[in-house]
Amino acid sequence: MNVARKETPLEKEESGGGFERVLLILIPAIFTIVLLGALAVFFRADVRDGLIDMANKIPVVKNWVPDPVLTPEEQKLKEAKQQEESAEATIVELKKQLAESEETLNEVTEQKATQAKKVKELETQIESMQSTAQSNETEEEDAYTKQIRELSKLYADMSPSKAAPIMQNLTQEEMVLMLSQMKSGNRVAILQKMDPKVAADVTMKLKDAKTSEDMAIAALQSRLKKNEVAENEKKTSNNLDKNQLTQTFAGMTPSNAADLLMQTYKISPAKTMTILNTVDDGTRSRILNAMSSKDAELAAKILNRLMGSK
Repeated sequence: MNVARKETPLEKEESGGGFERVLLILIPAIFTIVLLGALAVFFRADVRDGLIDMANKIPVVKNWVPDPVLTPEEQKLKEAKQQEESAEATIVELKKQLAESEETLNEVTEQKATQAKKVKELETQIESMQSTAQSNETEEEDAYTKQIRELSKLYADMSPSKAAPIMQNLTQEEMVLMLSQMKSGNRVAILQKMDPKVAADVTMKLKDAKTSEDMAIAALQSRLKKNEVAENEKKTSNNLDKNQLTQTFAGMTPSNAADLLMQTYKISPAKTMTILNTVDDGTRSRILNAMSSKDAELAAKILNRLMGSK
């Protein structure tokens, strides 16, 4: 027994929806066909083309509407319009690129101007520092030159017999510098009162001198060298000579001299040997005797060194 199957509401809804979709497709197609037929029969070519062009702008309908048929002139106008639109679009894009390029160029120009400003400021600072340094050097040079001229005038104003021996205590370079600042007459008078050999040497140096700056540098160097030699001589004179060492230890008691030399030996054995070799035989004997009673082993070492043992 066959039982008729009833359609459910969902199946009915699906069936109805499919029919509606078919209608959505067929209605525009039928409308388009009727429209094309009406256009072909009732309207003029220009009106027909306008309507077709309008239909081409409708999203769904444009797929079934043919492109309007254009005359050669209309085709040329259309192409010209398309070219114009393309050219306008190109011009707009080029203007945009040009604006971007100009903006980039302005930024680069601003950066370059900023850098140039910084460079100019640095150059100004350097010039200012150089000017200050040169000004300081000039002031120092002027002060030194002024002092040399005053000293030279002082010697020139003195009698030659007094100026000559005083100047001979200077270095030759200093005498050359002083004489170079004097008038010829004063210079000759002072040279005549100098020791002949000193005057000859100074005259030769004066003849070979080039500029005041060279003479001033040479004078400063000679003075520094002379001061250094004097300082070394002073240090040397501060040391005791052999005669003084002999008298010093001869005047000490053997016990005190032994203690002092034993302590000195711990610091500098060579100095202890020098002192013992300097004093006379009697003093040395008494000192060694005192050493042996205080530290026999150390006294033996010192005696061996005095005898030349290693």
